[in-house]
Amino acid sequence: MTELKPDQFEMRRLESLSNTIFGVAMTLLAYDLPKAAVFTSAPGWSDLVHAYSGKLAGFVLSFIIAGLFWISHHRRLARQPVGSRGMVILNLLFLLSIVLLPVTNGLYTNYGTSSAVAVLYGLHLTAIAGLNTWLWWTILRRWRREIMASLFPLLVFIPGTIVAAFAPRVAPFVWFIAFGGLLIRRFYAAPAEQDP
Repeated sequence: MTELKPDQFEMRRLESLSNTIFGVAMTLLAYDLPKAAVFTSAPGWSDLVHAYSGKLAGFVLSFIIAGLFWISHHRRLARQPVGSRGMVILNLLFLLSIVLLPVTNGLYTNYGTSSAVAVLYGLHLTAIAGLNTWLWWTILRRWRREIMASLFPLLVFIPGTIVAAFAPRVAPFVWFIAFGGLLIRRFYAAPAEQDP
C-alpha cells in the first residue's frame, strides 16, 4: 500500500468502528421493549398485544432503518479506501446520529402519540438521511443511482416529519415509504454506469 499523507486516514479502520457502532445501536433498540416484569400474571394474547404492539412497530422501523443505513455506509466506505480529515469527521457525525437512534426510538415507542416526540424522531431520521446523502455526494460528486437512492429517504422523512406534527400515529406509515430508495437503487441505472 502507498504511504498515507498526514491528513489522510484509512477508511477500513472507520469501517470497523462503524460496524461496532451500528451493532450496539441496533441491539440497544430492543432495550426499551417490555420485559417479563411488566406482567403481574401469565399474559394472554390481549396483554401481549397491548404491551408490544406500538413498541414492536417502532423497534422494527428503527432496526430496518439502521440496517439500511449500515448497508449504505458499508457500500460507501468500500468505494473510498482513503479519506481526508474532513471526510472522517463527517462520517463520525453520521455515526453519532446512529448512536442516538436508540434514544429517540425509546422516546417514540413510549410517547408516539405526542406530536413533539414524533417530530423529534422524524427530525432525527431526516438528519441521518441528510448526512448519508451528503456523504455519498462527497465521494461521487455527480448524480448517480446511489445518490438518488440516498436522497429518496430524505425526501420522504421531511414530509413524514411534517405529518408527525399533526398526526403522530400516521407518520410511521409515511416513514416506511423511505424504503422505496432500495427500488431506486435496484432499477435506476445511468446508461454508462456499472457497479464495481
